[in-house]
Amino acid sequence: MERRELELFLHLARTLNYGRTSLECHVSAATLTRTIQRLEARAGARLLDRGPRGVVLTADGQRFTAYAERALALWEDYRAGTGEPAELAGDLKIFATVTACQTLLPDLLAPLRAAHPQIRLDIRTGDAAAALARLDEGEVDAAVAGIPKRLPQSMVTRTLAVTDLVLVSAANSEPDGPFVVPARGLVRAAAFRWFRTTGVKPVIAAEPDGHEALLALVALGCGTGVVPRLVLESSAVRERLVELPADLEPLTIGLCARRADLHRPLIAALWGLRP
Repeated sequence: MERRELELFLHLARTLNYGRTSLECHVSAATLTRTIQRLEARAGARLLDRGPRGVVLTADGQRFTAYAERALALWEDYRAGTGEPAELAGDLKIFATVTACQTLLPDLLAPLRAAHPQIRLDIRTGDAAAALARLDEGEVDAAVAGIPKRLPQSMVTRTLAVTDLVLVSAANSEPDGPFVVPARGLVRAAAFRWFRTTGVKPVIAAEPDGHEALLALVALGCGTGVVPRLVLESSAVRERLVELPADLEPLTIGLCARRADLHRPLIAALWGLRP
């Protein structure tokens, strides 16, 4: 099988989107379709299924992904002119919130850096609620994110931390005032479950995108906030806040990747190491 065919297949296995692979690999949709059909004919099995929910790898497709990655790696070793595996290198894009970057990523990524110093780490930050969506859309290779009770089947996760959710207010503010809650995501959902359970009818003063922005608003006296304790303890405004009694559910934070990517060398290296 030609190297280009395997590269096109692996790109499609990552994106699960014919249009995106066609665009990014500079081939027509018809060429890409014919390439996949040729590979399936040679493999003697269907590698990808197209359904109402999009493209998915079949079980044979997952096995073929592992084969294609090994074949390309062996070719690169041969071209390097050595019998030893080539140094693992390339870009690894990881999404994490600012808090996760400061508290979790250093320990998580230190073994990877030590074992594979040629890997270039591309750390992207943003709203915690967007982490899994950005991973699912292929913008990043892995994400550190809050884990919902039902993780999409296309993803896998490894727990990094479990943190309580806490109720906080400014030191000099009234604890029975309005609330500041995230605009979206798991913490917002947990906060509203707590409101219903306790019979609280909240007045919402603000709905910021990130937890760090939420704590800044709470410190300014805008209202009582709900945040992960991990965020509170690492916040620069921690001394301006007081924690209020509340029985909120904990939040699990994990390293997430797409299941179909686990055989990719960079993802396998990240997944296999422990801090």
